[in-house]
Amino acid sequence: MAQAIAGVVPATEKEVTVMTVWPSIAATAYGRWWGRRYANQIGITLFGLPITVGRILALVSIPFILPVYFHMLLPKLPFVVFGVSNPSCRRYRLTNRRVLVEQAFDGGEQQSVSLDRFDTIETKVLPGQEWYPAGDLIFRNGPIETFRLAGVPHPEAFRITCLKAHAGYVGVQQAREIGAAV
Repeated sequence: MAQAIAGVVPATEKEVTVMTVWPSIAATAYGRWWGRRYANQIGITLFGLPITVGRILALVSIPFILPVYFHMLLPKLPFVVFGVSNPSCRRYRLTNRRVLVEQAFDGGEQQSVSLDRFDTIETKVLPGQEWYPAGDLIFRNGPIETFRLAGVPHPEAFRITCLKAHAGYVGVQQAREIGAAV
């Protein structure tokens, strides 16, 4: 066994993945537009089943929303294997050192923020995202926005995990500065 606790590696030794999240279709303006339509609660209840305008639109819009969904999954354009990298196909990855936005399958980094470059994370649910459920995570260092993740599904769970990783990383850094940890 290489580690004292399975899966736990010091940030100084190597970078390991803590959690990976794929952005929801609510990360796109098109997805949020449809989400606002789906949230329409006008309708009737028939035999205990609510039939709303939003639910009918969700069914009718399947042919329009599926191409956007699959476009977010294609790693290369115009073909799956050959072509140029698709910037819409990405994932959000939390490691023991930083939070990254990267290409989904080849791992090419698009953006990142170190775990010591923020102190709070705000969840902002834009109009249309509440239907999915999704939201944007805004990483702040004081009042300054340092990083943003758009359309994170179930953002609160990812936010809490990021804050815990941040607390551990910053705590070890502070302990090293005062000489408590080697």
